[in-house]
Amino acid sequence: MDRRLRSGIFVAALITGLATAPSATAAPPPSAAPPATQNAVMLAAMQRDLGLTADAAVARLASENRANDTNLALRKDLGDTYAGGWLAGGRLVVGVTSSAAASSVRAHGATARVVARSEKALDTVRFSLDRNKSRAPRTVPGWYVDAPSNTVVVLSRPDATAAAWRFVRASGVATDAVRVVASNESPRPLIDVVGGNAYYIGSGTRCSVGFSVQGGFVTAGHCGRTGATTSQPSGQFAGSSFPGNDYAWVRVNAGNTPVGAVNNYAGGRVAVAGSQDAAVGSTVCRSGSTTGWHCGTIQARNASVTYPEGTITGLIRTNVCAEPGDSGGSLLAGNQAQGVTSGGSGNCRTGGTTFFQPVNEILQVYGLTLVTNGGGEPPGGDCEGSLTGNLASGATAVQPNGSYYQSTTSGAHTGCLDGPSGADFDLYLQKWTGSSWADVASGTTPNPDETVSYNGTAGYYRYVVHAYSGSGAYTLGYSRP
Repeated sequence: MDRRLRSGIFVAALITGLATAPSATAAPPPSAAPPATQNAVMLAAMQRDLGLTADAAVARLASENRANDTNLALRKDLGDTYAGGWLAGGRLVVGVTSSAAASSVRAHGATARVVARSEKALDTVRFSLDRNKSRAPRTVPGWYVDAPSNTVVVLSRPDATAAAWRFVRASGVATDAVRVVASNESPRPLIDVVGGNAYYIGSGTRCSVGFSVQGGFVTAGHCGRTGATTSQPSGQFAGSSFPGNDYAWVRVNAGNTPVGAVNNYAGGRVAVAGSQDAAVGSTVCRSGSTTGWHCGTIQARNASVTYPEGTITGLIRTNVCAEPGDSGGSLLAGNQAQGVTSGGSGNCRTGGTTFFQPVNEILQVYGLTLVTNGGGEPPGGDCEGSLTGNLASGATAVQPNGSYYQSTTSGAHTGCLDGPSGADFDLYLQKWTGSSWADVASGTTPNPDETVSYNGTAGYYRYVVHAYSGSGAYTLGYSRP
């Protein structure tokens, strides 16, 4: 039985056990901390950059969180029939290659689109272009998988589309799987840029910290070669790849403490909870010392882009703006790390296109561990409060202390679960509907630790901890508006 069905059974059982609504006069749990400033800063940036009202920004984040969870589940369930997921008009659309798969998509509440090519088939086309990248003309700034059109888009200078098509045919791919799109983009590495916080390479070249990892931080590969020294913080490039890829990691010297957070350039930090990939169309925000904190959306994944130095493959394409001084910096979807700033075109006055090296690829290549929730802080990280328990495999527990808590205002609810090593514990946030408890956020990875985040209205909330497999002691921290 898969996780989704199994978790549905145990949550339903808990709901059945609570036949009466929480009393509004019941003693509330101990007061929690005030709203996290990071949430307010992110919402403000979304309002500025995306033209949203405050309520629309809150609603958009909540809707996208649900859509991303659904997309991840469908990607696992559909296997080779999955052809990509994207957001359109606020709704999740999932491409599939069979009518049976389409029925499964609709059963999950998403819109299905039957297409000719699976995600794997499109990736094969992209890989063929990547393999032939040395023959790409300079008039082709890049290419990427475009799930909504079920094709691979090859960008070309408007007066040189014939050369782009010659490159496509020379790569040995089916031409009906490719679209050549006119573009005036002129991407370049943002070599003089800083992401989250500044650091310096050699005699003074400036770049940015992407995300903290155990022992150091990840950043853009074009910022420095393996062996190059850094200052503020002091360290050395332990690995670097550019072009082809644009990733690197810096091992910092003793006395520097990696922290799982990103500078929001409004006097605070955004805690990093994990690195779950967000779907195409999701809202993302970037941190950089030149232009600060800016937001936009993911336009594509697995994009290839050609800089003067060569072609970079497997990037995240976005419409977030960036300028020289932002390279290597952090890209977040909510509190989930997405990538480090590579390069792009345009600026933060008129807009532009920016590409990011996916962070999970960097972690995998170098065997690194992402630092989350404030690094060396106690379990629960930036989440306030500390609740403990002990569960046998398959058992569940309701927190706080077998009860619930009341939120009297709208805002962010964040829960951080630290489970026993080697186990698989899940975390659910539920809200009282007036007659039953309903899941509003969940963390169900095959790991002992989970983080959930939810922007909700006033009401009654509780957490459910589930020992999916394994047993032992856990700690739960949480914050609320």
